[in-house]
Amino acid sequence: MPAALSLLALATLAGQANAEVADLTPSGFLIRHEIVVDQTPEQAYKTLVNIGGWWNPAHTYSGNARNMSIDAKPGGCFCEQLPNGGVQHLAVVFAKPGQLLRMAGALGPLQGSGVAGSMSWQISANPGATPDKPSSKLVMTYSVGGYMQGGFEKIAPAVNGVLGEQVGRLKNFANTGKPD
Repeated sequence: MPAALSLLALATLAGQANAEVADLTPSGFLIRHEIVVDQTPEQAYKTLVNIGGWWNPAHTYSGNARNMSIDAKPGGCFCEQLPNGGVQHLAVVFAKPGQLLRMAGALGPLQGSGVAGSMSWQISANPGATPDKPSSKLVMTYSVGGYMQGGFEKIAPAVNGVLGEQVGRLKNFANTGKPD
């Protein structure tokens, strides 16, 4: 596994979280992040699935976020192309453009453990949004449960930090066209 995806790198970024580990138990955890973007729900959904445009390349196996894609249909893949292979980060289990994208699986170093995860992106128009001034709320939750050697206490804040960074990049990309 590349150093960029190591637990050490995850732990380093844990302090950059912009939301919370909403629940942490010996058998799993729940992360929740919420952002507002200056787009309609339909535009926000399209921006979300354009993951290669906003995901931090430091948190890829290939070092290039453009190698990442989301095929937003049931059975579709949040995948990454590699020179001699690839990786499935998550599998799409529910897709309703402009409203909900749900994917199942274990991200990064979680893939090597006996865990299952569910990531949901709820999208809704903000009250007061108008055609001239669109605004949408995106709520991302990621719940993980199962067995992880050493428990979830150390990894949950690290995963929260990495996902918090990605959610922030998504917000920037939606509002400015640039993830940074």
